[in-house]
Amino acid sequence: MKKSYLFIILVLLMSNLITAQEDPAFDSGEWFKFRIHYGMFTASYATLKVNEATLNNKTVYHVKGRGKSTGLLSLFFKVDDDYQSYFDKETGAPYRFIRKINEGGYTKDIQIDFNHDTYKAVVHDKEKDRKTTHDFKMNTQDMVSSFYYLRNKVDATKLKVGEEVNINMFFDKENFGFKLKFLGREVLKTKFGKVPSLKFRPIVQSGRVFEEEESLTVWVSDDKNKVPLRIKADLAVGSLKADLDAYKGLKHPFKMVFE
Repeated sequence: MKKSYLFIILVLLMSNLITAQEDPAFDSGEWFKFRIHYGMFTASYATLKVNEATLNNKTVYHVKGRGKSTGLLSLFFKVDDDYQSYFDKETGAPYRFIRKINEGGYTKDIQIDFNHDTYKAVVHDKEKDRKTTHDFKMNTQDMVSSFYYLRNKVDATKLKVGEEVNINMFFDKENFGFKLKFLGREVLKTKFGKVPSLKFRPIVQSGRVFEEEESLTVWVSDDKNKVPLRIKADLAVGSLKADLDAYKGLKHPFKMVFE
């Protein structure tokens, strides 16, 4: 898997911690914008937008994620990423995943359609005009839907420091496990004010993108929204930080600390 700034954003995105949240964490119209720093420089911006759509005569959530390099970085390493997911409004199960990227000349244009009756995924590589079929596991998420699935399912009142969460994920043509460790609670300083947050460490494969297995740290708001606030990553070359830069359409009040 090549380096992908949007992937790092989306990856933040719980086992015995997963229970249905009575009031969903998000709804159609929610929008996030992230500012991504590479060292001292603003490297790119990424956005996530939730809409309603119709897919195969079914009303679903359609999430669009876009990421683009800016400034000096775009002169040396151009990034233009488009990630999309169509998933069930009730269960969060993904029906279609789109990944169309250009990262420094490395390109992909893939559409994955999931059949949850047969547990088969049809992967359409549009660049090669090739379709292949692969098995996927029960309760599998795609890279985008997993973030929204976890936001709806995590019960923050039951989180204990050190506990790990595992979910199944299907990406490109592979099944793999995604593990998330809860590190604790922290009041995080943001451009919007001080926000009570939940701190996690995703466990990722080392040797491709990240320096070591535990090189990512993620903060989300400790409220009903589970807003992604910050991601810090140690990469094979340099380090990267992404901060929430703008938002709108939150379903619940954004909890902050006032002194």
